[in-house]
Amino acid sequence: MNLILMGLPGAGKGTQAEKIIEKYQIPHISTGDMFRSAIKEGTELGKQAKSFMDQGTLVPDEVTIGIVRERLGKSDCDKGFLLDGFPRTLAQAEALEKLLTELNAPIEYVLHVDVPRDKLLGRLTGRRICPECGATYHVIYNPPKVAETCDNDGATLIQREDDRPETVAKRIEVNVEQTQPLLDFYQDKGYLVTIDGDQDIDDVFEEIDQKLQTL
Repeated sequence: MNLILMGLPGAGKGTQAEKIIEKYQIPHISTGDMFRSAIKEGTELGKQAKSFMDQGTLVPDEVTIGIVRERLGKSDCDKGFLLDGFPRTLAQAEALEKLLTELNAPIEYVLHVDVPRDKLLGRLTGRRICPECGATYHVIYNPPKVAETCDNDGATLIQREDDRPETVAKRIEVNVEQTQPLLDFYQDKGYLVTIDGDQDIDDVFEEIDQKLQTL
């Protein structure tokens, strides 16, 4: 089964990816993993990607698509794959469609884990970090035993700058602008499946699993 996983920051995409690959035994392929692997293996495309990354510039689509082609051509993808974090743009989505046609590996579903923005804001702004040991907490989902105090060393917990409400709201807004054209593209293709991400983790996976069972 060939899948793409989408969701805004805080939607729980990573957790669901782990559950999908564990049950269905397909590789979880993220853009970062592909780049790191290509660079480590010293492929020509990996070297090209590294040169752009070292300069702090975006890796061009033609290089990214080339790396995706190399990765999807590996034997562990014979039974399918779960693409996560790619494509990010319409141009990449169109190039991926062409590539998958050439590989005779069409996308079956684009799973969109959907959570209301206000819930995402609560999830993302509730994180707290221990400045001493690095332990991570959440004021709702994983609170410390004593409010704002690390269980390990008693240090006062802090909120990272990128977890502050105004920063998170902007991040979500930017992601919505980037992903909506992709959702529309895959909706038109008939691949898009919207999953209710505003429920218990296991219930989210059950909804995904029920859909995948129809393949």
